[in-house]
Amino acid sequence: MNKSKLAIGLFVAGTLTAVFGLVILFVGPIIIDDQIVKNLVIDPENEVSYTMWKDIPVPFFMSVYFFNILNPTEFLAGERPMVEQRGPYVYRKRLQKQNITFHPNHTVSYLEYRSYFFEPSMSVGNESDVVTIPNMLVLVRRHCCTQYELDSYLFAPLISPPLHPVSPHPLFPLPSVFQGAAVMMDNMPHAVRLLLSATFKSFKEGPFLSKSVGELMWGYDSKLVDFLNKWFPGMLPSTGKFGLFSEFNNSNTGMFTVHTGKDDIRLIHKVNSWNGLTKLIYWKTPQCNMINGTAGQMWPPFMTKESTLPFYSPDACRSLELVYQREGIMKGIPLYRFVAPKTMLANGSDYAPNEGFCPCRQSGLLNVSSCRSNAPVFISQPHFYNADPVLLDYVQGLQPTEDEHGLFIDIHPETGVPLNVSIRLQLNLYMKEVSGITETGKISEVVMPMIWFEENGYMDGAIVKTFHTNLVLLPMVMVYMQYCFLVLGLATVLGAVLLHYSGKATVKDPVNGTDGHIYHEWHRS
Repeated sequence: MNKSKLAIGLFVAGTLTAVFGLVILFVGPIIIDDQIVKNLVIDPENEVSYTMWKDIPVPFFMSVYFFNILNPTEFLAGERPMVEQRGPYVYRKRLQKQNITFHPNHTVSYLEYRSYFFEPSMSVGNESDVVTIPNMLVLVRRHCCTQYELDSYLFAPLISPPLHPVSPHPLFPLPSVFQGAAVMMDNMPHAVRLLLSATFKSFKEGPFLSKSVGELMWGYDSKLVDFLNKWFPGMLPSTGKFGLFSEFNNSNTGMFTVHTGKDDIRLIHKVNSWNGLTKLIYWKTPQCNMINGTAGQMWPPFMTKESTLPFYSPDACRSLELVYQREGIMKGIPLYRFVAPKTMLANGSDYAPNEGFCPCRQSGLLNVSSCRSNAPVFISQPHFYNADPVLLDYVQGLQPTEDEHGLFIDIHPETGVPLNVSIRLQLNLYMKEVSGITETGKISEVVMPMIWFEENGYMDGAIVKTFHTNLVLLPMVMVYMQYCFLVLGLATVLGAVLLHYSGKATVKDPVNGTDGHIYHEWHRS
C-alpha cells in the first residue's frame, strides 16, 4: 500500500476517533442526566423506581431512649431533676404507601402507613425494663384555657357531642398523650384545682410513673383515662390504653400530594398540598405557615453545595430545612451531608424569621403547643444539642455531642436520593408547680426531657450495588471512554503526520559531477 494513502487513511480514522471522543465528552453527561430524569419520575411505567418509591426497600429503624428520673422525691421538692438515659429500644419500621392516586396536573396523592416491630437483638435491654418518668396526666399543665373552654370540658359532654378539635396527625411518637386530662392551668379557679387534685388522688395517680418500656410505648390501663373517656368524651383523643405510641403504630401522617416530576424534574417530590392544605394555620406569619419542600424522603436531582433540603413535617407542624455541611463517600458513592443549622430551632430573638413560631422559650426549642391543643410540648435535638446552654443547667445527666445527637442526611447529589439518614429528635415537657395541685409539689419551672428517638436508614446490599453500578461505574466508564477515544484519535493523527513526512529516503539516479565524481540524487518515498 502506498504510504501516502496509508497516512491519509490513518489521519481520517484518527480524526473521526477524536471527534467521537469529543462528542462523548459533551453529549455523555446529557445522556446520563436524561436517563436519571427518566428513571426518577414517579410513574408506574418506571417499574423499578416506582416500586422503590411505593414500598421503600431500605431498612428503617427507630431507636428510642427514655430519660429515667433518678431523684423523683427531690425533684418534687424543688431540686434539679437528675436523669439517666435508658436504651436504645430498637424497632424496625415498615413504610408502605396506599391510596395512591395520580392527577392530571402531574401530581400524585397517597397515604403512607407506618408499622413498628421490636428488635431485641439490636436493643440494649427489652420491653420489660422499668423506667420512671413524669406522669403526664398529672404534671403536664396546659397553657391556655378560657372559662368558656373550661365550661365546655366540664359540662358540654353532658348536653351535646364534643366539639373540641383533635390534632389530625401524631406528634412524632407522642400523639395525644399530652392533651385532654392534663387540664391544670394557672387561670383555673382554686376550687377547681383542688377538685382536680382530689380526683388524681382518688384514682391513685401520682406525679411519677414507674412502668415497663412496653407499657409506656404501647399503652397500659388507666382508670382515670377510662373515667375521662366515659364522662368527658372528646377530652382525650385516645379511647383505648394510655401510652406514648398507642395511637402511632399502623398510623399515617396525612394525605400528601406531591409533584411527579413528569412536567418539570425540578419539582419532583415537592409537596403540592397536605390534607388538602397548601398552607398551615398554626403560626403567626405567612412565612411560617408555608408548606415548603418535599415530604422528607427524596429531593429533586442535580444538587450543588449551595442547595438545601427543605421538607414539610406534619409531626413538627411546620416546614424544616437542612443545609450543606461537607462531602463524603459511602461504599464508593459520592454524597453530600446536610445537617440542621442552629437557626432551625432558634427563637425569634436570635433569629427574626422564627418569630412567627413564638411564643418561644430558649433557642433550640420548638414550641408545638399551638398545633397540639396547647399542650406544653417542645421539640429539640437530643440532650439539648445546639440549644441554649442554660437548658443544661436545669437538668442533670445530659451530655450533648454532635456525633451522638446531631441529625443528618447523606444524599447522592445527582439523584436527590438519600443514602444514609439519621433523624434525631427529643420530646420535652414544660413543667412547674401549680398552686392547689399537690401532686405538682414544689417543682421548679423546667423544660423536662422525656424521651428522644432516632429514625435511621441506609442503603445496603443489592440496592447499593445496583446504585453504585448505574450511577458511579457506568458514568466512570463513559468518562474513561471519552478520554481514551480522544487520546487514541490524536495519537493516530500524529502518527499519520509523521508517516507522511518522515518516509524512508531512496536513491533515484546517479549524476556525474563537474569534478568527475558520481553523485546520487536522493528523494523521499
